[in-house]
Amino acid sequence: MTDSNTPHRPRFVELSPDRVSRFWTAVSVGPHAANPSEGGGWAVLLDGRTPKTPAKAPLALPTQAAAQLVADEWAAQGQFLDPSTMPATRLASTAIDRIGQAREPVADEIAAYAGSDVVCYLAEHPTPLVERQQREWGPWRDWAAREMGVALEAATGIVHRAQSPEAMARVKAHALSLDDFRLTGLATAVPLLGSAVLGLALERGVLAGGTAFDLSRIDEMFQEDQWGVDAEAAERTAARRAEAELLEQWFRALTPQ
Repeated sequence: MTDSNTPHRPRFVELSPDRVSRFWTAVSVGPHAANPSEGGGWAVLLDGRTPKTPAKAPLALPTQAAAQLVADEWAAQGQFLDPSTMPATRLASTAIDRIGQAREPVADEIAAYAGSDVVCYLAEHPTPLVERQQREWGPWRDWAAREMGVALEAATGIVHRAQSPEAMARVKAHALSLDDFRLTGLATAVPLLGSAVLGLALERGVLAGGTAFDLSRIDEMFQEDQWGVDAEAAERTAARRAEAELLEQWFRALTPQ
């Protein structure tokens, strides 16, 4: 469920819309020591040189696997750079350029989703839909309460049910405990899924991206089963599902091995 107070998805760094010809041949990753006090990190290398974010910062990430995920997008480019095929690069640029200056409001927005979490709003009818929601959402509400200390109450129907300030505060505290890169991922996942619970489970690595996405749209899938789905809607759904799957890769790549 959402209402007029539900926050918008976070604004991301926009990669240049100008048509840029591929100016590199080899793509690799290497140690980045520009910020030794922060442990360095790993930089994307194009012919041995580190590209810059839109704010002119080095494109460097905290783990080798995360840098490789971004580097793979650069390696896959054709004659012209296509920003729409570079979601991990966009996440990295947002983490580097913006999130560090907006951690508090970003965490507030994430916590606000716990106040209207999709997994807390059960349909009144039909019975098969209600039973499916109870069966598939209940375990994740239980997980959030048990593992994250985020106890949310379920409701029936669309009337807003306020959640405890303590639960929302725990979501915010967890968000603020993350580094800028994981926080960027969580700030992307929660609005995509309409759920702090599912976003947290995805970030913690206990829920796969595709599974989280399917859980977030049980109502939609029920309607599709009844009435079918047109090609345009299917294309939008596929794009959103791909985003959720990329976020799974993002969080996994950021986890130290």
